[in-house]
Parts: sequence; C-alpha cells; structure tokens
Amino acid sequence: MALDKVKEFFRQFGLEDKIIELNASSATVELAAKALGCEGRRIAKTLSLKLDNKPILIVTAGDAKIDNAKYRAEFGMKARMLSPDEVLANIGHEIGGVCPFGIDEDINVYLDISLKRFESVYPACGSTNSAIKLSVGDMEKYVRNKKWIDVCKDWEKF
Repeated sequence: MALDKVKEFFRQFGLEDKIIELNASSATVELAAKALGCEGRRIAKTLSLKLDNKPILIVTAGDAKIDNAKYRAEFGMKARMLSPDEVLANIGHEIGGVCPFGIDEDINVYLDISLKRFESVYPACGSTNSAIKLSVGDMEKYVRNKKWIDVCKDWEKF
C-alpha cells in the first residue's frame, strides 16, 4: 500500500505520526482543502508527467496550472501527463494520492516556485485520504532529486 511506503519514508525522519489520515477524500485540491480546512492554493498537488519517456513529478500550489510555454522553455518539449495506469506502474501511488515521497529514487521531482509564497503546504501521502503539513523548507528537504522550476501560471494574482 502506497500510504505505508510514505509512512516508512517519513519514519526515517521521525515524522510518520505527522501524516494526517482523513475520514473524507482528499483526491482533488478542492476535496483536500475542504477536508483539511485550508485554502485550496495551499494544497501541494503532485503532477505525474513523462519527460523523454521517463516519469517525472512536478509539485505545484493548488491554484497553479502548467503553462505550456514555460514548460517547453524549461524542458524543451510539450507537457505530457502519464495515464492513470502509467502513474500507478511508474510512481507507485494512485491518482488522488500521488506525492513525491516513498517513490523510486531515480524519479526526478521538480518543485514549482508557486509553492514558495506559503509558510506551509499540504501534500498527499500516497492515498486518496491522507496528507501531511510541511513547511516549504521541509518540502525541499524531504524531496529527493529535486529542482526548483517556474512552469506554472494563474497563481501570481494571489
């Protein structure tokens, strides 16, 4: 189970007890915000994409959307989302619970600068009803193979 993998990942930092298991679904930004009682933009959504036939993850603020021009400038190609089957097979988490924790070490994770405007954010933890509250500094600390990028739009107005 993906949630167990994420708990194991956070156990090495003594944070497994910080994972919030919700009674309600947190599978979308809107559902997660409602279940956690926070603004949707503070949900750290993790997008699963394909880059040169390899899976990558991009973590953005809940109100951010991929800007195709910025994405192409960063990666030299059009953004291509993984299919639901590819997400599970390559990332190990199902859609609605995808996060940058408890994944294979060779998967590159990119943190979008849309996250930097918050003190803390809520990424999922491998299931459609889990999350963890982390400072943006802790997100950077606990995400392996990461790089900060600027590939999103529609968040700057806030």
